[in-house]
Amino acid sequence: MRKQLLILTISWAACSSVWASSDDAWAEDFKAMKAACLKASQLKKPTVSSDNILFDDSVGYSALVIGGHYPQARLHNKRGSELCLWDRKTKAAHISQADTLLNLKTSRE
Repeated sequence: MRKQLLILTISWAACSSVWASSDDAWAEDFKAMKAACLKASQLKKPTVSSDNILFDDSVGYSALVIGGHYPQARLHNKRGSELCLWDRKTKAAHISQADTLLNLKTSRE
């Protein structure tokens, strides 16, 4: 009985510390994601324009919308958006233009 109580106490303590550090781990991952996405952006003065979009662990990605201005002279400093996909396993950021991401269509074409 004493051995079972000791095992239960140790298990509970281990789980408590994992849960406590989990929030810190997620915060660190989000910080790394923001830095990588901003670095990968092709926009001038990029900023994070969304909250962290978490996909299921089976997908393994998180996403952010990045806003900024196009650097090309022909675009006359036009505002732009990019979607950044963050691979949580490899810690790699993947960027794609997303200017039409929120343009919702009202009817089927």
